[in-house]
Amino acid sequence: MKAIAIFNIFGFMLLSVICFAQKTISEGTIIYEISLQPRNKEIKLDEGFAGATSTRYLKGGLSRIDMKTALGTETTIYNSKTGNAAILKEYSGQKLMILLTKLNWEEKNKNFEGLVFENSSETKVIGGYHCKKAIAKLIDGSALSVYYTPDLVAINKEYDKAFSNLPGFPLEYELETTSLFFKYKLSSIDFNTVPALKFEYPQTGYRVMTYEETKKGKGG
Repeated sequence: MKAIAIFNIFGFMLLSVICFAQKTISEGTIIYEISLQPRNKEIKLDEGFAGATSTRYLKGGLSRIDMKTALGTETTIYNSKTGNAAILKEYSGQKLMILLTKLNWEEKNKNFEGLVFENSSETKVIGGYHCKKAIAKLIDGSALSVYYTPDLVAINKEYDKAFSNLPGFPLEYELETTSLFFKYKLSSIDFNTVPALKFEYPQTGYRVMTYEETKKGKGG
């Protein structure tokens, strides 16, 4: 009985150390640099993507992703509690806001549903964090490879549907399409407070459409 008690105490201490080592991200700003690589030499890259960045803002169940390129900006604001979202597009001086219901959001992200990540033996250190490499197959057959750190985990696992089943936080990842590889590499990570205004929808200046309307080709 004494040996069992000692083993239980040791197990509890070990679990406490593991939990202490893992940081839960409830709020913060994460910036990735985006680079594109063609699947074959015949494909010419659009210079408008040079210097592209993706910024993730997290605050509890709220998330915002800003993708900025020389061509324009696309922002996705998502509320995991309600399931509603808005996509803001700013290109060539035009501003469009697309409103999505919970069902719309699920449909839009259907390709990432039920992803299973399999770890490989590859590891690397990114931003001071020890990372493991994992690969998952999407519903359409394409692949998503990611270097993630188990030391960080987002309290809002739905901030990016691609990583809701990932046992850690992505610091570098690559997503393939039929013609290109999109590579996201961590530029900076900041755990300071994010203003609530970041997650509010703009009230003026945007042409507002529903997700259904854009599917019917009414977005112009």
